[in-house]
Amino acid sequence: MATRVKKIDPRSPIKGLYAITPDEPDTTELLRKVRLALLGGASVLQYRNKMASAELRLCQARGLRELTAEFAVPLIINDDVNLAQSIDADGVHLGARDGNVADARALLGRDKLIGVSCYNRKMLAFEAVRQDADYVAFGSFFASSTKPDAVVATPDLLRQAHIEMGVPLVAIGGINARNGAQLIEAGASALAVISAVFDADDIEGAAQEFAALNFH
Repeated sequence: MATRVKKIDPRSPIKGLYAITPDEPDTTELLRKVRLALLGGASVLQYRNKMASAELRLCQARGLRELTAEFAVPLIINDDVNLAQSIDADGVHLGARDGNVADARALLGRDKLIGVSCYNRKMLAFEAVRQDADYVAFGSFFASSTKPDAVVATPDLLRQAHIEMGVPLVAIGGINARNGAQLIEAGASALAVISAVFDADDIEGAAQEFAALNFH
């Protein structure tokens, strides 16, 4: 019997725990970890694997597409617009060197989510919104083991962007359930996390701690 899935609105606001996958080469293990994060309350999943071959990325993305559909959670593909299109993901997340919003929108269509990394640059975020990005991400707010040399963003940037921009704001970089609360208070709609969830001994429990935060 086919799995019955709930219909989701892929253009709905980004909010809550935004889980980003670790560089896991074992697809079975990746899906196990992600299932636990989804059970714990992750509300968005981004597939990111900088170490994988194109073949492995396609295999893993297909598996995650089925899993996120089961939980009615949007699947965002990091960096790769063509991969997002090929598996009918809910959207793509673009970095500084990953193309522009207009080109991604032309390929993916109006009903897909497009997010943009804006680091600590408010003007970059304004330009992304002007090009019709659905959300923007700022960071790194705290020291990050994933990107130890990342530029530093401040809660004041979130406060300003929250007032001036009409899209959800995602905070990223060294975030855990303890320090994340101040970023939500500053205006973050979602907290993007890798290690604080996927490196935890209890992945589901770690996700639950984030999901229990008072997101606006």
